[in-house]
Amino acid sequence: MIPVILSGGSGTRLWPLSRELYPKQFLPLQDKSISLFQSTLKRLEGLAEIEAPLVVANAEHRFLAAEQMRKIGVDDASILLEPEGRNTAPALAAAALHAQARDSESLLLVLPADHVIGHTDKFHEAVHAGQAAALAGKLITFGIVPQSPETGYGYIQTKGLDGDKPADISAFVEKPDAEKAAEFLASGQYLWNSGMFLLRADRYLEELDRYAPEVLAAVKTSIANAQRDLDFIRLDAEAFRKSPSISIDYAVMEHTRDAAVVPLDAEWSDVGSWSALAAATAADDKGNVLSGDTLIEDTERSLIRAESRLVATLGLRDHIVIETSDAVLVAHTDRAQDVKRLVNRLREAGRTEPLIHKRVNRPWGWYEGMVEGDRFQVKRICVKPGASLSLQKHHHRAEHWIVVRGTAEVTRDDEQFLLSEDQSTYIPIGTRHRLTNPGSIPLELIEVQTGSYLGEDDIVRYEDNYGRDKTQPG
Repeated sequence: MIPVILSGGSGTRLWPLSRELYPKQFLPLQDKSISLFQSTLKRLEGLAEIEAPLVVANAEHRFLAAEQMRKIGVDDASILLEPEGRNTAPALAAAALHAQARDSESLLLVLPADHVIGHTDKFHEAVHAGQAAALAGKLITFGIVPQSPETGYGYIQTKGLDGDKPADISAFVEKPDAEKAAEFLASGQYLWNSGMFLLRADRYLEELDRYAPEVLAAVKTSIANAQRDLDFIRLDAEAFRKSPSISIDYAVMEHTRDAAVVPLDAEWSDVGSWSALAAATAADDKGNVLSGDTLIEDTERSLIRAESRLVATLGLRDHIVIETSDAVLVAHTDRAQDVKRLVNRLREAGRTEPLIHKRVNRPWGWYEGMVEGDRFQVKRICVKPGASLSLQKHHHRAEHWIVVRGTAEVTRDDEQFLLSEDQSTYIPIGTRHRLTNPGSIPLELIEVQTGSYLGEDDIVRYEDNYGRDKTQPG
């Protein structure tokens, strides 16, 4: 059984914490020590006959995914890179085609990277309950036993449930209104649609060819023209973009005659909104979910999260307050699903807040904006031990580097020299330069940029250890 981790989402409804270049699956949302992506991988431990995972990720997230797997000891995964998100059906098609190279009848356990499951043992039991049917050719989905008349999830109507055995499916139902959701709950025949699957690679591809052949054709070409890039496999961009953007449900599951559902009752959440995260997290005796440096008075049934400073509330009821270093969200819990409207408005205005945090992660470490003004900005930079920025130059800005911790190896045109703590250097406009950390501790420095244009795209890259092109920012 090959786990397929679908990790291409952007988590818009969890803004301002989730950003396009650092989306929710890579964030420690419920557990401060581990991200949702890492939790999904850890959840596989203990499953019988499990093979190395296969991760399908956005190309922009490749180093995030690789680093987070390294931190939890997953070093044998394959990572397929999507040039852009085309929903889950093409992503799974790419995974299935790749998996067939291992075994023509590979069994795939398909898991979104951003779910929470409270009871791992019950999850394992559900996987085992569906395994025989999946090996026999059934396309198994997992339906969550509903605990409330939820209007934020799609539903699966069954033809009758019998314990944890795979059940036949009558219909997939879109998100209902409150009245319909209550009827579904009362009937006992409906399950929440989780978006998790267990199926043979060849059977999925057969059904995809039958019901959405244009998806399969595009992905086949993309796989055939894929290129190896370091430890990643880059799907061919031109071919992949020709695939319709469509989910597994719409492309296959709603049409196939071989679909079945296994019930799962394991404290599941897709963490699809701030209210969903609050519901999946332990609250205090007033119904509040608190994180970070918070001070509350006369506050009830609220989610308060502080990332970089003190957040204090007074007389608040049923609210969401999310603070980051560059944005604060305040919303009523009833409007949690509408956060994406704000994100869309920010995008339309050309703002960077939907895209990146003030702290921007790079394969070599990270940088963080501190101060910005007319013709200057100040950044804090941290370079991991043994890591190196690209050999590069800038047309419009000069840089001053001041080392505050560790040792820096500096390349400046034909010079190469070391800087230790409290030492500094100057990089004039147009000078080829490189920064390397030769030491065993993180290198931290302050960078002062001056010039007529300070955008991250003012870069000419000559050499790079991470396979980035000549003008890719960072």
